[in-house]
Amino acid sequence: MRHVQGRARRAGAALAAVLTWAGLLAGAAGCDSDPTGGIDVDRVLGKPPEPQDVIRISPDDGSKGVRPSKALRIQVPSGRLESVKVVKSQDAQETPVSGRISADGRRWEPGEKLALAARYTVDAVAVDGDGHRSARHTTFTTYVPEERFIGYATPENRSTVGTGMIISLDFNREIENRAAVERAVHVTAKPAVEVRPHWFGKSRLDFRPEHYWKPGTQVTVALRFRDVEGARGVYGLQYKTFSFTVGRSQVSLVDAAAHTMEVRRDGELLATVPITAGAPKHTTYNGKMVMMEMLEVTRMNSRTVGFGGEYDIPDVPHAIRLTDSGTFLHGNYWAPDAPGNTNVSHGCVGLRDVKGGSADTPAGWFFDRSMIGDVVEIVNSEDKKVAPDNGLGGWNMGWKEWKAGGADK
Repeated sequence: MRHVQGRARRAGAALAAVLTWAGLLAGAAGCDSDPTGGIDVDRVLGKPPEPQDVIRISPDDGSKGVRPSKALRIQVPSGRLESVKVVKSQDAQETPVSGRISADGRRWEPGEKLALAARYTVDAVAVDGDGHRSARHTTFTTYVPEERFIGYATPENRSTVGTGMIISLDFNREIENRAAVERAVHVTAKPAVEVRPHWFGKSRLDFRPEHYWKPGTQVTVALRFRDVEGARGVYGLQYKTFSFTVGRSQVSLVDAAAHTMEVRRDGELLATVPITAGAPKHTTYNGKMVMMEMLEVTRMNSRTVGFGGEYDIPDVPHAIRLTDSGTFLHGNYWAPDAPGNTNVSHGCVGLRDVKGGSADTPAGWFFDRSMIGDVVEIVNSEDKKVAPDNGLGGWNMGWKEWKAGGADK
């Protein structure tokens, strides 16, 4: 299954010893992707209302160039808001946006105005008038003056990330003078390692070393865009530095044919987890994918990723985004017999879980031991390799080809 809405959490608990999996399977239920495994989800779970009818958020998801004068509104027509989290990202620095839920639970009221040149993420969970829990996850960006450009940076400042993290700059407009902009980015690592750039089109610039980062590496990224001419008459706005630390190495190998996932920490096998991958008509991409986002609960609607109305599940637990196009690794409580036995999804990787999510299920166990930047590699699926620019998929490109993608040779 692929995509949408939810409540974000980042997790990275250390593991002291290799675990036996038998004890973790008790009480677990489910996998993803068609997500149904042939089950009539509407019949089993009840037809959920449309997400915009449960939680109404303005500006709309995906909006760009939102003027700071526009108000941020989050409200429900019935029921109550259970939780709201709004995060503002500027220059790789994430800060929570102040606000409160009204006394009647119907709306969230921000405590500050929108900022210029920022990216906002909204995660809201509500219970509707019939007692059904639902989540929404939306993003939007605010206005940048026409004569300026900025780069939205990944990862966030002072974060601890997995060994597969790729530095990615997503520019708000096309860059024509790519060599000049590239020279204005300085990446240093301790211990030292060669880090090289690669452009994907004219608005995205990524950096990575030849191999996964060594655990413990400290990386500093200096953006020196101010007054650099990125396109004719368009100059950079940023003069910022951010840094991150590479935590432990965790690489998980998903075998779509065997219906298993081997989870390795610093090269040692922690556990072999039963999974379900994409069904024959909706296979899962092969290749190396990097964890980009972690959502404790999210809504997954097939229409948001180009399918018809095959599924709409308002409370998918333990969802980890692997690609921009909507590939997730997530919990499944509605098709408990699929993991370890058959592939039934629309392209995601599913682990057993229970409704509401639980740490005592395979999905909960894996979620609590994962962090942004961890690697998931998928093999033996009847599909192509994931594109290098689909999420942080640059590890699927050879080093020679990667280096050839730099503009300042």
